[in-house]
Amino acid sequence: MLDRFGFVSAVMEISIHSLLDGATRAFGTVAVIDVFRAFTTAAVALANGASSIVMVRTVEEKGGAAHTVYRTGEVHGNITERAHEVCRLVAHADSAKVTDNLWGERWSKLVANTMANGVSACTGLPGSQIAQNEVIRHFQARLGSEAIRIGQARGYRLEEIDHLPPETIARAGEGDAAALKTYDERRLSRVGRGSPDQRPSMGQDMAKGRRTEIEFLNGFVVREGAQVGIQARANERLVDIVKRVERGELKQDPHHITELRLN
Repeated sequence: MLDRFGFVSAVMEISIHSLLDGATRAFGTVAVIDVFRAFTTAAVALANGASSIVMVRTVEEKGGAAHTVYRTGEVHGNITERAHEVCRLVAHADSAKVTDNLWGERWSKLVANTMANGVSACTGLPGSQIAQNEVIRHFQARLGSEAIRIGQARGYRLEEIDHLPPETIARAGEGDAAALKTYDERRLSRVGRGSPDQRPSMGQDMAKGRRTEIEFLNGFVVREGAQVGIQARANERLVDIVKRVERGELKQDPHHITELRLN
């Protein structure tokens, strides 16, 4: 078509899609935002005829070396060549390491998710506001403490969670003053980093009316705890609150946590 100066100009059509469904419908030149989705969708994009994938930022530029994003390992715990090969591949997206403690890594990640996702989903708050609210922050420690003790009872060797030893979080959630001080300092030190409106994925799901994964995070902790004789009271209550918000029986509100009483 001709522009107002009489020159031929191209018309650029831009469409926005998400996740694997979006990857199956993508065509032309595609920009993938979010390193996790970028790696997940790469195989789908190539399978659907993409000629190449060009990384526009490097691990060093993203600061990935400050936090190991990917862990690769085998369920049996042995270090294998294929674990190293997968590590090499994902390292093109962000920092990665091979681990002989896959189950411990997975449970540690579960602990982090149980502390953040459901709380944001039922309160409607972003991570920065959650961290600045002492009552909610300490409730998160209780969530993490329950999950940690259950993981330990199941024989998992837990890794650091948010750069804190799991025992520190566990004791903080149990009321140990020294551990709680260390936990608070760590949580508050991160306030102001990143977007003030950033929400965990479940908080975003709730805002968009999507079904949450609460039963597969905190609900899973509750069920695993029952198998080892540990009651996860805080996680159990959070599951109930999130499901009630999800069903429309409650509105998102910080008071769901700040006024919660646990025995």
